[in-house]
Amino acid sequence: MSFKKSLLPDLLISLLLISATLYYAARHVDFSIPPFEDAAMLMRYSQNLANGHGIVWNIGEHPVDGATDFLFMATAALLIKLGLTVGQAVRGIGFTSHLLTVLMIYWTNRRIHHGNIYLSLFSGLYLAVGTGLSYVAAYFGTPYFALAAASTWTLGLLLTKQESPRFWLVLAFALSGLVTGLIRPEGVILASLILLMVVIMRGLKNSVTIILTFGIIFLIFGGAYFAWRWNYFGYPLPNPFYKKGDGGLHWDSYYASLWNTLRLCLPLAILALLGFRSRDTIKQTIAYLIPILGFAAAFVLISDEMNFGARFQYALVPIALMAWIPLLGRFTFSWLDQLSVRERSVYIVALTAIAASLLYYSWFQNCSLTSFQRSCDQPYERDGRYDMAKLLANYRGKGYVIATTEAGLLPYYSGWTAIDTWGLNDQFIAHNGKITVEYLDKYKPHVIMFHDYYSPLVPPKLTERNLAQRWFSMTILMKTYAEENGYVLAAVFGDSPYDTHYYYVRSDFEDSERLIEQISEMKDYYWPITGKRSINYAGFPEP
Repeated sequence: MSFKKSLLPDLLISLLLISATLYYAARHVDFSIPPFEDAAMLMRYSQNLANGHGIVWNIGEHPVDGATDFLFMATAALLIKLGLTVGQAVRGIGFTSHLLTVLMIYWTNRRIHHGNIYLSLFSGLYLAVGTGLSYVAAYFGTPYFALAAASTWTLGLLLTKQESPRFWLVLAFALSGLVTGLIRPEGVILASLILLMVVIMRGLKNSVTIILTFGIIFLIFGGAYFAWRWNYFGYPLPNPFYKKGDGGLHWDSYYASLWNTLRLCLPLAILALLGFRSRDTIKQTIAYLIPILGFAAAFVLISDEMNFGARFQYALVPIALMAWIPLLGRFTFSWLDQLSVRERSVYIVALTAIAASLLYYSWFQNCSLTSFQRSCDQPYERDGRYDMAKLLANYRGKGYVIATTEAGLLPYYSGWTAIDTWGLNDQFIAHNGKITVEYLDKYKPHVIMFHDYYSPLVPPKLTERNLAQRWFSMTILMKTYAEENGYVLAAVFGDSPYDTHYYYVRSDFEDSERLIEQISEMKDYYWPITGKRSINYAGFPEP
């Protein structure tokens, strides 16, 4: 009976956390928005897999691993197979993962760290109102990866607390780390860093079984997966790595990652400094910081593109929320009982205000999910690429091909065969380093679309310096190919002539005239940065 009574407050707080998260989702998160451009890429893979075509970008072509969130993609495909829509599957996984992570943070702080109920509640709320649900709204699987990372961290904490842990716990820790690595490849780095935390806390001698079990699980199951994917895709690493990892170390990504980590975890980082106050806590502080700082530093290996709302670093937030309480030491609010009623009331109001301010800080991170975000209500504006994709969907099933730099909304909603000219979803381009005229000739795309920073009013400057930029040289190749092969410039949409979307249509197929007319006369092409109707600069004469 006493055990049930001791659980009752925690169960009530758990219901409070669930209710608060659901209320926040209903009141402050816009789930009416279409997928963010990059999220639609993975949705295409999940849909193709669910429909029995394998892990392919274009149906009938060789498999390509452009979906780096492997296990998330597979889980979404399974749910789609069971009858959910793609959107329901993707968002369902994300929302459920977010709720479970909020609860895991509370229970870990309460039962492993023996934190008081108020600090544990605050930790759960900090994640609940953070950027997690914004990723869900944008159709990213980020909370799924965060849940796996949080699970691995929690199991690692349990291992540090038990002198002779049972084998099932050791095995669960290793398997959780494996799952973290299967969801995203950088999860292998994070899981290994969490293992290092466990070793530091326990000592090498007391960690031999844990290290061996972890290594054997990764060697057998991780090795089998690695061998399978190498055989299935033809290359050992995810396709985007060959594109985003090209060029050696990316120091701009390194600094951005450290900044994102600090920004997302700032209040916790400040409190963690208290861990350096004595010799008794400094070892634990360093051990807890190693996975956080080490994982943040690992992004020096790839470029920072597609990092919507610092989603690459988000998995560190729940880890930090399950690390800061023990660094405070034995912090209680019993000292309030020694104060007068008036003093106690003032302190309670002040502490509540501080907690509310920190929760506001966490919520405020939703205001800078994209560099062009105009309000905190939604991360991005209505997107003309979505409306254009809906138009192109009317021609689905006719074997038409689009070559585009915008490989998210246009390929997914149009259903066309698509060439991702940047190469994240194209094996040849990623490994070749760039698209070629011969590769375009192989497909003879019916529509060529690209995004760049020129227009008929502001022609591109073909200087050696500009052409050395890979994006610019790619779009110039596409533009030249279109003009030299009889394509019609149907539209150049933009909010200004310095930032535009070009649409070329081949002139020699059945629906070309109708498609040219529909694209050129499209009035509701909204610019994603401003949400305003775009101007079609195609009709303007060049200066």
